[in-house]
Amino acid sequence: MLHSIDFTIPTGRIYGLVGHNGAGKTTAINALLGLISYEGDVKVLGLNPFANRSKLMLDTAFISDVASLPRFLKVTELLSLVEDMHPNFNRQKAEQILADGDIRDNVKIKSLSKGMMAQLHLAIVMAIDAKLLVLDEPTLGLDITFRKKFYRRLVEDYMSENRSILITTHQVDEIEHLLTDLIFIRDGRIVLDANMDDISNRYIQILVLPEVSEEAMAHNPIFVTKQMGQDIMIFDDLEEGIATSFGTISTPSISDLFVALMEKKDASQKSANMGATK
Repeated sequence: MLHSIDFTIPTGRIYGLVGHNGAGKTTAINALLGLISYEGDVKVLGLNPFANRSKLMLDTAFISDVASLPRFLKVTELLSLVEDMHPNFNRQKAEQILADGDIRDNVKIKSLSKGMMAQLHLAIVMAIDAKLLVLDEPTLGLDITFRKKFYRRLVEDYMSENRSILITTHQVDEIEHLLTDLIFIRDGRIVLDANMDDISNRYIQILVLPEVSEEAMAHNPIFVTKQMGQDIMIFDDLEEGIATSFGTISTPSISDLFVALMEKKDASQKSANMGATK
C-alpha cells in the first residue's frame, strides 16, 4: 500500500525507483500505468491513467519483471503482430536490436531460454517510439554482457530530451552512472527523492582516521560500518572542510546510501517503539 507519495518525472530524465521487495514499487508503477484504481491525483503525460489507459499506452512502453509473450508464435510472427497493433512500433529497429544477440527470427518463442525471452521483450519495447518508458527489473535473467549492452543502447539510441525513463532494479550499482534522479521507497513511503547532483553534494562518505573516530561520531553520521578495522561513516549535509579533517572523503554509492537510509529509518522506528513501551 502507498501512503500519500508525491513525485514528478520531467521529460528528459532517467529516474531510478529503488526499494526492498514489498516496498510499493510495483504498486506505484501499476497506478502510473492505469492497471489499478487509486485514491488521489495521478497524471501521466497529462492523462488520468486509469480512465485513459488505451490512449496513454500509445505513448508509453512497459516491461514488467515477468516477460509475458505468446509462446506459440515464432519471433517473426510476434514482430508482425506488434507491427499491426502498435502504430509507433519500428520493426526494423527491433530487428537491429535482436541482431546483436543470438535470436533467430524463425524460432518459436517457447524454445527460447529465459535470457533470450527477456532480450526479445526488450527489443520490442525499445522499438516503440514512446514518450515514457517504464522498466520494472528490465534485465532480470540476463547475463552481465547483455545487461551492459542494454543500458548502453538505452542511453545512446533511445533516450532523448523528449523522453522519460523510470527504472526499478535490484542491481542498482549497474544503473547508477545513467540515472539523473533517484527515489527510495520504503513501506509505501518515499524516503528520498533527489537528483544525482544534489545527492553527491548532500551526502559524504568518509574513511575515518582512527584517532578522530569519536570526534566524527559526535557529528551524527547516518550510517557507520567497518572495513579492515577502520570506520566508514556516511553523513548528511556535513561541511566539506570538517569532513576532510576526519579522513578520506567520497560520494557513497547508491547501494551504500540505500542501506544507510533504510537502517537509519529502522533505528528511528526502534527507538520510537522503545519509548512507547516505557
